[in-house]
Amino acid sequence: MASGDIDVAYVAKLARIALTPAEVERLGAQLGTLLEYVSTLERLPVSDVAATAQVIPSTNVTREDVVRPSLPRDVVLASAPQRQGSYFRVPRIAGEPS
Repeated sequence: MASGDIDVAYVAKLARIALTPAEVERLGAQLGTLLEYVSTLERLPVSDVAATAQVIPSTNVTREDVVRPSLPRDVVLASAPQRQGSYFRVPRIAGEPS
């Protein structure tokens, strides 16, 4: 597909992007270069390359689940914007009755 097959001004209009004629010309040229590169990549012999979803191995980083002491409740609640007794007070969920 050549960049001449794509009407850059029309696509910009669909995307509601205002482009000047100079921008349309520049983006059309850039799109043409990109499509030529993709065309070059399509000609590469990749039949011996295994299909992969990720090119580098993926591993989870985990840590031991260790119980540690936490801050006292009064210290934590002292920095709360609002509190109600020994709980945080948060805004009600929209649409929920009072």
